[in-house]
Amino acid sequence: MAGTSTDMRSGPRPGLAALAVALVALSVGLALVARAPADLQGRLDAKQEELARAKEKKGVLTTEISRYESRIEQLTGEVAALRTREAAVQQDLDRAEAELAAAQHDLRILRERLARSIDALEERLVAIYKSDDPNAVSIVLQSDGFDDALGRYEYLQRIQERNSEIVGRVRELRDETAAAVERVRATRDAIAAKKAELVRTRQALEAREAELDAARARSARALTRVDGHVDRLEGDVSDIQGKIQEQLAAASGIQPLPAGPIQGGSSGFIWPVNGSVVSGFGMRWGRMHNGVDIAVSAGTPIRAAKDGTIAFAQSEAESGGYGNFTCIDHGGGLSTCYAHQSSFAITSGSVRQGDVIGYVGCTGHCFGDHLHFEVRINGAAVDPMGYL
Repeated sequence: MAGTSTDMRSGPRPGLAALAVALVALSVGLALVARAPADLQGRLDAKQEELARAKEKKGVLTTEISRYESRIEQLTGEVAALRTREAAVQQDLDRAEAELAAAQHDLRILRERLARSIDALEERLVAIYKSDDPNAVSIVLQSDGFDDALGRYEYLQRIQERNSEIVGRVRELRDETAAAVERVRATRDAIAAKKAELVRTRQALEAREAELDAARARSARALTRVDGHVDRLEGDVSDIQGKIQEQLAAASGIQPLPAGPIQGGSSGFIWPVNGSVVSGFGMRWGRMHNGVDIAVSAGTPIRAAKDGTIAFAQSEAESGGYGNFTCIDHGGGLSTCYAHQSSFAITSGSVRQGDVIGYVGCTGHCFGDHLHFEVRINGAAVDPMGYL
């Protein structure tokens, strides 16, 4: 008996060994499960930081493009003003050219008159040279009395005045001709200078506008690249969040169910889940029930009822009874909200209609698995059945 007892105490115990192995395996498994979300959370944090930097760069580029747009708008106004000015100057030029043509016509007439006056002066000088032109003394001595002498003297005076008039007229015509020539030359120079100035100004503005257009195109291309980068990062963030939620769901024992067929609603909406409405919109238990409760199994995928952007996603600790709670902004003051989710599929970024945003559960103030679904306009709850 004693020998038997000793053998039993010192012999192997298969049950304890198996339990030890199971505990070790469980510890390793729990460590792996704990490490996996931590690794994913690290990746998520890094992606979100990168996404924030990309959005900041996008904001800078957007501001830069706005500055370019303002500058181009200013230049467009300047070009329009320049063209108006050009039209006004063109009218001035047309008027100046008409005046120039008139001045040239007057100049031709003056030159003709000057030529005739010079011819007359030359003929008079030749006549004076050939004739023995009398003087005042000879006229008085040869006269037949005082009256005759006075008449002859007056005649001589008229001849001298005529000679002086011819010379004076020649001088006036010469001076007028020179002045007309100078006016024509100055008008031509002014017209040429103004035209050259307008051409230079227009060319400079056109070159500047082309330069700014090119810069705007470069900025727009850069913004397009950043938009694409932001979209890719948002997709990465959503994927990582989905993996985290899947692991959390797996740890909680609630497995996501396959998404059923999409059920169409009205006003461009679809049903977020396919199920029966077990509690409608309106007064319930003495207070307002701001949505409808749709009964479906835990883990059923919840779809976005319409395209939009996730406004916020609150955890059970933050939502005050709604459990895991998501609201999507659809624009124009319209939003939809989804409560009591077992886990989130995505928590930020843009969504398309039909995208899975989370899974049905019973988090928060809840008496069974269902989706509490709300529709809000400018923050005020309305009956969702008007959209489903």
